[in-house]
Amino acid sequence: MPLVWPHPTVLVGAITDGKPDFAAVAWAGVAASNPASVSIALQPQRYSLKGIYQNRAFSVNIPSVDLVKETDYCGLVSGKDVDKVADCKFQVFYGELKTAPLIEQCPINLECEAIHLLNLGSHILVVGKITETHIDEDCITNGRPDITKVKPFAFGPMKYYPLGDAVASAFKVGWEVKPKAKK
Repeated sequence: MPLVWPHPTVLVGAITDGKPDFAAVAWAGVAASNPASVSIALQPQRYSLKGIYQNRAFSVNIPSVDLVKETDYCGLVSGKDVDKVADCKFQVFYGELKTAPLIEQCPINLECEAIHLLNLGSHILVVGKITETHIDEDCITNGRPDITKVKPFAFGPMKYYPLGDAVASAFKVGWEVKPKAKK
């Protein structure tokens, strides 16, 4: 197992065989800033991956800790056998891409066009160009997304963990190692 922690926990949405389906994914991350892109890794047998191949589109929904049960459920069962939307009482909406279902209860939703699918063996790496971002207004502070209001969680060894308090200011604390020379 790749010991790169934490693994952000997301719900990946796709229209599979004509219906919305969501898979819990812990192997997800930023792939590029221009164009803004994300990557997810799915096992080849995942039902939602079939939908990504069918439509070349998917969503990445960032659940809050309030949705940990529903998120885990989406990783335990297959959309081929159950209706996860009904079971989890998800309110589904669509944005620009009509084949990337989004979950209203998630504070952040990314609509993605699948631009690369790479077979790595145990997983298919899917790179998606973000075409639209949706952020719950209640999770914005001073015009920016506020992680303390989003309350995302991560997957660790067989448990889910909330994110804690900030430990330092990025792009600043490092200067305490060796301060910049003054001009």
